[in-house]
Amino acid sequence: MALKVGIVAGEASGDLLGSRLIRALKKHRPDIEFVGIAGPKMISEGAKSIYPMDKLSLHGYGFDVLKQIPSLLKLRKRLGNHFIENPPQLFIGIDAPDFNFSLEKRLKKKGIKTIHYVSPSIWAWRKGRMAKIKRAVNHMLTLFPFEPELYEVKGIKATFVGHPLADEISLYPDLHEARELLKLPKAPLIIAMLPGSRVGEVKQLAMLYVETAKKISMVQPSALFLVPLITRETRIIFEKVLYASIDQEPEKHHPNFKILFGHAHMAMQAADLVVVASGTATLEAALLKRPMVITYRMPWLSWQILRHMNYLPYVGLPNILAKRFVVPELLQNDANPTKLAETILKMVNDETILDDIRTEFTRMHELLLQNNEEKAAQAVLAYLQ
Repeated sequence: MALKVGIVAGEASGDLLGSRLIRALKKHRPDIEFVGIAGPKMISEGAKSIYPMDKLSLHGYGFDVLKQIPSLLKLRKRLGNHFIENPPQLFIGIDAPDFNFSLEKRLKKKGIKTIHYVSPSIWAWRKGRMAKIKRAVNHMLTLFPFEPELYEVKGIKATFVGHPLADEISLYPDLHEARELLKLPKAPLIIAMLPGSRVGEVKQLAMLYVETAKKISMVQPSALFLVPLITRETRIIFEKVLYASIDQEPEKHHPNFKILFGHAHMAMQAADLVVVASGTATLEAALLKRPMVITYRMPWLSWQILRHMNYLPYVGLPNILAKRFVVPELLQNDANPTKLAETILKMVNDETILDDIRTEFTRMHELLLQNNEEKAAQAVLAYLQ
């Protein structure tokens, strides 16, 4: 009799993790059937999706998001009913904690074992979620080495399985190869500026990045600034700010910007330094061994709420992993063009700082390099014997 595993991934990153986990599990047990909510990558590995993955995504802002919540709750109820009526040997929820934890809790009550893959950031905020997680999850698979201990002291089984990015990225990335692939002109200083993937992030950071580039260009006129943007909408927002800045002072020398459609990984690999909004991109820059400055701005009220929820002195994943400020973080009022330009110029001219960053990031990479998909598969197989 074939083994049946319920599985739910809520976004593209979860689809990628899920596809790799399915592939690794099928090497050991080709008879496993995966059923639930899957994206195209998981489906290509043989998963059956009862509902489209994009049904789990909330689109728009404010009231538009609120209007979508009832249909999302109905979908979760129907999915739970399906698994209770057709119980799998195991359920795996991949990320999407707000959706998956409630589903996992319901299934666990019915005696179905549950694994959650990717810990939410309980170490940064919302530690109160631990009680909810314990009611929902038999086993947590974590991407970072400090996370299992946080769960185990609360009586929740947890396994560190490494980070998939650490497996993908070379320990010794080639800067010159990336520059050749992007066909970049020679420049004494190349800075990659990543304002984020969301419209709101780009609106908050576009002017900061353009004005910072102006100040750096006054010191280093031949500097090149790479700005990878992944959607047409975010590109229009950034270009509007850039061209407005040029129109205001047409007679002056302006920074040399190269706007890329995608290619964020290559832009970081090709850069001497990366300016990046907080998020997974900070970890990617660290694994590429690139010095960086982390910047973030958000609306005032959102910032006040976040400040009171946050338990750590840092927000960037590289600093959280190192448990110290390896790289600077300029947030809110500190994220201004003068301070950011000064910080960048100081870093790129201080070899001691750069050596420390490269050494720490190499150590970090080696720690996260665990053959992620196989280690995750082994943790899951223990529940399928």
